[in-house]
Amino acid sequence: MDDLERFAQDDQPSLVRPYTLTAGRTDSRVSLPLEAPIEAVVSDTPGRWPGNDVRAQICAMCGNSPSVAEIAARLSLPVGVARVLIGDLVAAGHLRVRTTLTDRSSIDERRELIGRTLRGLRAL
Repeated sequence: MDDLERFAQDDQPSLVRPYTLTAGRTDSRVSLPLEAPIEAVVSDTPGRWPGNDVRAQICAMCGNSPSVAEIAARLSLPVGVARVLIGDLVAAGHLRVRTTLTDRSSIDERRELIGRTLRGLRAL
């Protein structure tokens, strides 16, 4: 049983250090701004993790396209740990990072981001 499975099996607060979930890695393989919406990729070969594994929890919550910050907050993970785990899932093809604002973003796109951010903050 790996550290992620042990982390996810207990209903009690975890004594596993967050860096063990990422094997000590602190950088994600992909660019993940805090506000970036993350969505699940429908696949014929879903991940083979127990339902309470943190990776399975991340994939399950991405049906509503939460931001990186929302995922970290909902799972009580440090943002750096969430970024590494999300990056791994993106690299494995389980998740996709939706684009965030650019210099060419419209006023409507900017308002939508502000609205999503406010909804996320209220949900916390």
